[in-house]
This record gives sequence, C-alpha cells and structure tokens, in this order.
Amino acid sequence: MQAQGVIARKAGEQAQVEDFIVDDPGPDEVRVRIEASGVCHTDLLYQDGQAGDNFPFLLGHEGAGTVEATGPGVTTLREGDYVILAWRGPCGRCRFCRVDLPHLCPDNLTAPGRLHTADGQTLTAVGGVGTFCTHTVVNAAQAISVSRKIPPEQASLIGCGVMTGVGAVLYTAAVRENSSVAVFGCGGVGASVIQGARLAGAATIIAVDVAPDKLSRARDFGATHTIDARDGDPVERIRELTDGNGVNYAFESAGRVDTLEQALWCRDLAGVCVMIGMAGPESVLELPLQQFFGRGGSLRVSWYGDCVPSRDFPLLVDWYLNGRLKLDELVSRRIGLGDTTGAYHAMHDGRTMRSVITFDGKT
Repeated sequence: MQAQGVIARKAGEQAQVEDFIVDDPGPDEVRVRIEASGVCHTDLLYQDGQAGDNFPFLLGHEGAGTVEATGPGVTTLREGDYVILAWRGPCGRCRFCRVDLPHLCPDNLTAPGRLHTADGQTLTAVGGVGTFCTHTVVNAAQAISVSRKIPPEQASLIGCGVMTGVGAVLYTAAVRENSSVAVFGCGGVGASVIQGARLAGAATIIAVDVAPDKLSRARDFGATHTIDARDGDPVERIRELTDGNGVNYAFESAGRVDTLEQALWCRDLAGVCVMIGMAGPESVLELPLQQFFGRGGSLRVSWYGDCVPSRDFPLLVDWYLNGRLKLDELVSRRIGLGDTTGAYHAMHDGRTMRSVITFDGKT
C-alpha cells in the first residue's frame, strides 16, 4: 500500500514529506496506522547523520495508532487494537533475555525491509518503528496494546520521552523516597524525570535549565526548586540548596558534555549520576579520575529508562488515567507532517515541551 511520511535522504539536508510503499506485514509483524507521533530531538540527530548513516531514514520513534493488519503467527494482537509503539522489542532468546534482563537485549525484534521509497530504496525506520508517517510495519513485540481512554497525542509520548525519563528514575537510578534529585535539561524528557522523581517520593527535586519557560513548567511537574544556569554556577547553587552536600541523584537529559560534568560534580558522596541525553559523535568527556574516585558513587547510562515496554507502557497509561502522571501538559503543539522542521526549532528555542504530529486536522 502507499503511505506518506517524513524521509531524510542525506545527512544534513532537510527531510521532506514523501509518498512511500508499505509492504504487507510478514511473520510476527503488524501494520499500524499512526494516529499521533511526538517530535523528539533524537530524530534530528538521525536527520543530520549524527546517529547513523543508513540513509534514507523514515524519521520518528514516538507513536501511537491502530493495528490495521497482522502477519502470520501473530497471536497477541488483532486488527483494531490500539497500540503504543516501542523501539525495544526484546527477543526472548539472547544472553540477557535468558537471565531476565530484557531491558539489555541487543537483538531487539523489528520488521526490517518492509518500507520503500517511491524510487525503490529500502527505508531505515528510526528506532525500528518510524512514526512520522501515516502507516508503518513493526514487529508485534514493538506494538503494546493499551486502553483507548488515553488520547493518541498523550499515548505517543509514552513511546519514548516519557518512558525514558520516568524509567531512568524508577529503574536506572532506583531513586529512594525522601532523597534529593537534580535534573539538567527540562524539556520533554527532563520533565518526565521530574515526574518520575515525584512518583518515587523524592523530597527535593531541583530543575536546571537556561529557558525560563521550561523552568516555570518544571514546577508544575513536581520540581521543588529551579535554577537558571545563566545566573551562575548551578553546581554551587545545588550545594546551597542541599546544606552544602549535593544531591543523591543527578540526571542529565540534554546530551551535552558541560551539563553532564555539572551533573557529576553536584552529587553528594556516593551519589548516582544518570546520563540520559544522546550526545553527538564528537562529544568527549574528560574526567579527573582521582576526583571522581574520591566522590564515589556511580555514573550510569539509561537506555530507554531501562524499561520493558510490555510491562511499563500499560502502567504509565494507568498512572495518566488516575491523575498521577501529567501528559496533557507535555503536548505543546499539534502539527502536520510538513511541520517537523519548525518543531525542531521550537524545541531548541525552549518554546515547546513536545510538538505532536496528528492526522485529524487539529493544530
């Protein structure tokens, strides 16, 4: 069938809306009609060639929609199911899955080779899903059935940014109740980290950014303090707010070396620093090892919030439906397929939390 999507053909060139061909789903695969897709900074990294060079890319990796067709062997889904797409579909067979660590699976199930440009090139779907489009094909393990009570705009954000932020708190760091937390970068992912810290019962949640609008919104998501990093050294300000000690947990969600350094040095003794933001290929962290050793604790990388989508997506949907997780406030703009470049600019300028592509004409 023919579909339409945002395709990046060459590194650094602006992606364009194009018609493309969607094959029928193969064994263990499903075709999904996309109803909403969040616009994440990671997609821009793919467009610019900083996250891979397997062009052409079908951009997008935060999506929700409806299963339109199922391939042979699919027993967990049927036509009409409402799903959130995940870029992690654990294989169930690898060395990590066999020891009940599916969040580390290196052999994620996907549906490669099902999407093609009009001139015959095979598309690489970002995250193995590709959601800046009307239709895509994914492995059934990547399509998580959820309640229709959550609107597609909000549901789509669970597919990456929200799950990454909340999961980094609950799973990667395992934040303790009554602890202290600092969050560097308060966009969509950072706001979700703040929400995760609130859900974990952290007593002090310090939001750090350079965008006043983001800092203002951070309090709505659960921050107890905010720091504008333009007004001085945020590390010193964090120490002032924590009796000179620093925080128990620090999270970096901007993908920058300077903010990662600040997150490392704002920790208390034996504190945990979690790297969430995806940095560019030329980013290098220079680490004074004696100082790092003396502070103790750990530096961890959070891949997708160390989540298991089949377990965690329905959980986050329930939290949204019972009012514990704020998602409506993350949807800043509703846009069309042709508006993704503007969405990147708005994200960079701090004017939005998340722009969401919709197909119902709403803006």
